Amino acid sequence: MIKRAVFARELGVPIIMHDYLTGGFTANTSLAHYCRDNGLLLHIHRAMHAVLYRQKNHGMHFRVLAKALRMSGGDHIHAGTVVGKLEGEREMTLGFVDLLRDDFLEKDRSRGLFFISLKTGSLCQFGGGTLGHPWGNAPGAVANRVALEACVQARNEGRDLAREGNDILREASKWSPELADACEVWKEITFDFDPVDKLDKETK
Repeated sequence: MIKRAVFARELGVPIIMHDYLTGGFTANTSLAHYCRDNGLLLHIHRAMHAVLYRQKNHGMHFRVLAKALRMSGGDHIHAGTVVGKLEGEREMTLGFVDLLRDDFLEKDRSRGLFFISLKTGSLCQFGGGTLGHPWGNAPGAVANRVALEACVQARNEGRDLAREGNDILREASKWSPELADACEVWKEITFDFDPVDKLDKETK
């Protein structure tokens, strides 16, 4: 793991990603120290988290995992979202982020700085939506950038992203062939379903 981080640094990569659950907390702490000492940002991914906390009768809640991660270290955390394939209940998802930003621990950037999800400080990670574009990776990145800027502009204009999201993207696609083709390819996909993650009080 450290060898890969060293190799990434030698290539000039500014940020690396670590799956802290599959890698383990001890390994994550070692990697966090290496990144801090060598000027790298550490993005924390949470692969395998659903096995631990989405079953209601066993496992470990993500709040606990998030607290442990805060002590372990990192710069960004993959906290999920309230839309798309990473669905989650809005208040609970925001609660993960609030939990990480509470003052019950002294704030220390060297042990993990976490952003406010769904607001101006968000970090957007585009994976399959970029690489799966029918024209290739670069047009996929263009489509994502156009979509993101269109949504930011719409938000600044006071539009309801949750209700008008599709219309906003369709409008933007009129002057972006990359986004237009992406919208055509994935037009049948929907994420209109109830989230599996619910607030504790709703599942008791």
